[in-house]
Amino acid sequence: MKIVIQRVSRASVTIEGNKVASIGNGLLILLGIVTEDTQEDIIWLTNKVANLRIFEDEEGVMNKSLLDTNGNVIVVSQFTLQASTKKGNRPSYIKAARPQVAIPLYEAFNTTLETVLSKPIQTGTFGADMKVELLNDGPVTIIIDSKNKE
Repeated sequence: MKIVIQRVSRASVTIEGNKVASIGNGLLILLGIVTEDTQEDIIWLTNKVANLRIFEDEEGVMNKSLLDTNGNVIVVSQFTLQASTKKGNRPSYIKAARPQVAIPLYEAFNTTLETVLSKPIQTGTFGADMKVELLNDGPVTIIIDSKNKE
């Protein structure tokens, strides 16, 4: 599983002209899933997201987590995060999990994150053509790959 986390002042997801998700301060998370991903990846990533200290404290130092700030979250599925650009100029998405594998993992990620945060999160719609708007705060953007735990 690979995620791109963006700390936002606001973010929203619109599908076919209808706003389906909208938050103020918090995180926009783009989530890419591969066939080999498991519940172990979900647990590791959701705990990392919840505890990552990327919000400013009273002294302006990034020292607070999503749990500390009670921030909001939108999770958007994005298979293109698993693109391979090694050969040629057309990205290959062969590593991205097919919907029958990815949808249950996407839903499990969202449910697990809600449990870890003890609050509901918002989401896009898997496989939909989504328009994602955000005001990146900082900017702070972090990429985390559960297969490359650094």
